Amino acid sequence: MRRTGIAREGLWAAKLVARRDSPYDAEPMASSGRLARVFALMGLAFLLGACSLVEIEDAVLTTFEPAGPNAQRIDDLFWMVFWIATGVFAFVVVALIVLVLRFRDREGAKEPKQLHGNAKVEVVWTVIPAIILAAIAVPTVQAVFDLTECDPAAMKVELIGHQWWFEAHYPDYEVDTANVVVIPAGREVCLEMTSEDVIHNFWAPSLHGKRYLVPGQWTQLKLEAYEPGEFWAHCAEFCGLSHSLMRARVLAVSESEFETWVAEQQQPAVLPEEGTQAYEGYQVFVNRGCTQCHAYRVDGEGGSEIAREAFNGPDLTHFASRHVFAGATLPEFGEDRETALARWLADPPSVKPGSFMPNLALSGEEIDDLIAFLEESR
Repeated sequence: MRRTGIAREGLWAAKLVARRDSPYDAEPMASSGRLARVFALMGLAFLLGACSLVEIEDAVLTTFEPAGPNAQRIDDLFWMVFWIATGVFAFVVVALIVLVLRFRDREGAKEPKQLHGNAKVEVVWTVIPAIILAAIAVPTVQAVFDLTECDPAAMKVELIGHQWWFEAHYPDYEVDTANVVVIPAGREVCLEMTSEDVIHNFWAPSLHGKRYLVPGQWTQLKLEAYEPGEFWAHCAEFCGLSHSLMRARVLAVSESEFETWVAEQQQPAVLPEEGTQAYEGYQVFVNRGCTQCHAYRVDGEGGSEIAREAFNGPDLTHFASRHVFAGATLPEFGEDRETALARWLADPPSVKPGSFMPNLALSGEEIDDLIAFLEESR
């Protein structure tokens, strides 16, 4: 038995020596080291990529370029919280380094004295975080209330979400448009928002934060721009196949330009003259079923108003006055308007997956005629 025990111990010792000297044991350590370097490089790449977005001209949905008082309020609050958090982080890191270096284990050092607790220290590290949280919470709550409530004198715009586009109705002016919300610069506008189908979310980061559009409910969002300009907006709540292609523009103009725009939008469209390509396009519009989803208010001899029954598409009365269409996704960067229109009319679902506008199998001639008609709809 003793000899067997000695043999067993010798066998274990031989295995330990073999494992220590084996080149295969270093492999897992080397692999873990390589993985650590890969993850470190990936993290650095993500960090640099996130920072570079601020400098890209096409990064139109940035929150770091406030263009109105509401967005400025959010930006100021963000930077206040950011610098407070940065200060706390720096203090903790420095304190941790000092403690690690000063109280590190040394050869011959005595075991530190164990303390049950220190009431003064516990009070201090409870009170200081409470003060920091209060310093953040008070202006945050104030901002939330201030940014939520619209001024009763603000101009009202009803914003209605559809899959996948935004409809804008101006109740004080009886104006309807789509995808482009025109507002006067320097004046508060109150968006009263709801949805016709699923939950959407309107986000114009240069002018304000995000707000939900909920079926059967009305929410409010204040918009105001310091100066005239174009500001991108996007649906910020997943709402279906073309969620990423549900965009909008907020176009801030001067007061005089806004009044001119309203006067033009209030006018009914005029029927194209017979014999023109635009008139042929109007016939395609009427006869190919477009009026089942789209309104087009016309006037003049022989003209009539096309009802908005079974309406689920934008009002096209003043289509040419809008510089974007198809949920503000077309024209794409560098694409001219007519090329984008031709692509859209040829096969909408291929441009916008899940589009409720079907492929009507239009011929090339019908598409050209429709484009001529729509381009006259100012």
